[in-house]
Amino acid sequence: MPVTKHFHLPDVGEGLTEAEILEWRVGPGDPVGVNDIIVEIETAKAAVELPSPYAGTVTEVLCAAGEAVAVGAPIIAFEVEEPSAPAREPVLVGYGPAHARTARRPRKRKPGPPAATPAIHTPATRTSLASPPVRKLARDLGVDLGLATATGPSGRVTREDVHRLAEQRETAPNTPDVPSDDVVRTPIRGVRKHTAEAMVTSAFTAPHVTEWVTVDMTRSLKLLARARADKAFGGVRLTPLCLVIKAALTAIARHPEINAKWDAAAGEIVRYADVNLGIAAATPRGLIVPNIAAAQRLSLREIAVALTDLIDQARAGRTPPERMRNGTFTITNIGVFGIDGGTPILNPGEAAILCFGQVRRTPWEHKGRIRLRDTTTLTMSFDHRLVDGELGSQVLRDIARFLERPDLMVLHR
Repeated sequence: MPVTKHFHLPDVGEGLTEAEILEWRVGPGDPVGVNDIIVEIETAKAAVELPSPYAGTVTEVLCAAGEAVAVGAPIIAFEVEEPSAPAREPVLVGYGPAHARTARRPRKRKPGPPAATPAIHTPATRTSLASPPVRKLARDLGVDLGLATATGPSGRVTREDVHRLAEQRETAPNTPDVPSDDVVRTPIRGVRKHTAEAMVTSAFTAPHVTEWVTVDMTRSLKLLARARADKAFGGVRLTPLCLVIKAALTAIARHPEINAKWDAAAGEIVRYADVNLGIAAATPRGLIVPNIAAAQRLSLREIAVALTDLIDQARAGRTPPERMRNGTFTITNIGVFGIDGGTPILNPGEAAILCFGQVRRTPWEHKGRIRLRDTTTLTMSFDHRLVDGELGSQVLRDIARFLERPDLMVLHR
């Protein structure tokens, strides 16, 4: 006998509470097989394609594209033949036992600066849990679910909540607004929302100290030119960032205490053996920081290959969730935008972040004479709770020295 099975949104990351439906790949009446891709979602960290755990026919799509859905909520229904168990173990975290979990996990409140009081206060839109009929009612009445006060179980918006919001709108005094043609409103969600929350948490939790140094990279660029001409680097995208990464990893190996985090809850400083090197990447969906796991084990060629793969995945919106977890040190390259330097904010849970500015030809003293040399500015912010000024200065100075004299990196392997 055919039976109906619901597929619940799994937790594809580390403690995520919701995701946005980007695009359905199937619709009612479509046949699907086990592990066929049925939907693309966007979490707070990356876009992810979800496979079907069932073989059967789609009977109903329960969430529309663009809708934010809580982890554990049903998103699609299938008609399947018994036995209904999946052909093999599902491939994403959150399948199986998570199907029975429909309540949204409570969100941790994160500290931030006091908000300024605007002249006209407009409530911020937020993601709300509601059934499809309630969402349809809100659309019919022309009200924003994100402004409703939820009184239903597990923080869900009820029909009564929607009617109450509609009545409040009717009785509220008219407030002049800017014509809609002159204003573009974009919901704060997905990667942009996660980045904003993470940066506020970091800025107002970790005491930042920032130092900078100007570096003569002329020898490093000559080394890159020789490497690009070497057959061993054939087909590899070798950039100055690759050498900055190598220099940073060599410096961290000399000062492993900077590869750590401050665990306030446990009252401990946690030091890591592996350097999971985060690379800040600008994508169409916002800034993300995927990382190269155990980067200290890689050769220069392997770093170049891993960096190319990481950037290509990020720009395509296909960064795997596991690459977004457990970073220990981050590098951000603002030089690609023609910027000399900046004061980067720490990635939460990390002790330091290095900022790489643009490489420019500038007058520089070299061997007692003023010459044009290829220089850059390196800026490093660090958590002053576990990195004092001496350690931070030593690490930054070592990175600069290895870029000025790349041959020294061989001696410090």
